[in-house]
Amino acid sequence: MLETSRLILRQWRYSDYEPFYELNANPDVMKYFPSTLSRDESDMLADRFRATIETNNGWGFWAVEEKNTSEFVGCVGLAHQPERFDFSPCTEVGWRLRKEFWHLGMAYEAAGCALSYAFDVLNLEEVVSFTSKHNLPSENLMKRLGMVKQGHFMHPALPAEHHLAEHVLYKINGTK
Repeated sequence: MLETSRLILRQWRYSDYEPFYELNANPDVMKYFPSTLSRDESDMLADRFRATIETNNGWGFWAVEEKNTSEFVGCVGLAHQPERFDFSPCTEVGWRLRKEFWHLGMAYEAAGCALSYAFDVLNLEEVVSFTSKHNLPSENLMKRLGMVKQGHFMHPALPAEHHLAEHVLYKINGTK
């Protein structure tokens, strides 16, 4: 479990699955993903995040909870990408928050905590992040986190003609 001044990043609970599904079914939240997720798809993703945290000795895409209310905010975390991309192996930092928690600095706070974990605990040399070239809010967050643009790439899971296929790639180096 990790903590910031307002948030807890922790292992998933089954009580997170319903609000996670609502997040994944929201067209605004999923605007820069190929589609919204069904309940089964959302539950399988939460199961995968949960299993990864167990397998990785406590790290992965954590469930994020607001300290004061214990409300599920979304997920933020780290994912090792051993071979999926041309720039693999790498570890990415990513986030997906419920819309009511946008523009409150929570993604920045939680992603900063995840990056500290990556560098201070996992001793990684660098972490990447990427998103569709159209997702300016996430790209701006990458910049705020101190990440530096590395260029563009075509996401291998999407057909080249898909409007979300072209992605921006950012990187940040550890201080060690």
